[in-house]
Amino acid sequence: MNLYLLFKSLHLIAVISWMAGLLYLPRIFVYHSEAKHESQRSVFKTMERKLYNYIMMPAMLLSWLFGLLLIHSLGFSVFLELWIQIKIILVVILTYYHFTLGKYLNDFTLDNNQKTPKFFRIYNEIPTIILIVVIFVVIFKPL
Repeated sequence: MNLYLLFKSLHLIAVISWMAGLLYLPRIFVYHSEAKHESQRSVFKTMERKLYNYIMMPAMLLSWLFGLLLIHSLGFSVFLELWIQIKIILVVILTYYHFTLGKYLNDFTLDNNQKTPKFFRIYNEIPTIILIVVIFVVIFKPL
């Protein structure tokens, strides 16, 4: 069995799962910040917690694990190539974004959200932009 293709497949599955969460959680935050009734807010808190802890966090960790295994398979000389440098920088930014969502999740859990629905609508665009750039960088591999 070709381990490189196995790691690549598992990496893509993990990244797709992670991105789904990164795109969906801020959208839930929009609805949560607009919710008027405690019963609605309670449902959003449960959805947010489960999405973050049971889908996003494992998917992020697996994305990193299989990404590092791919780098190991390619050899560490791949770090000399511009495309991997750009990708790693963007993935680090995406990881930071992930943890900022965790901070906002905690704010909602404590009923201490200070952000507006408009903020979350705009903030929700960040992972989309990063995803587009990463896909083009990985496919075209600029020198």
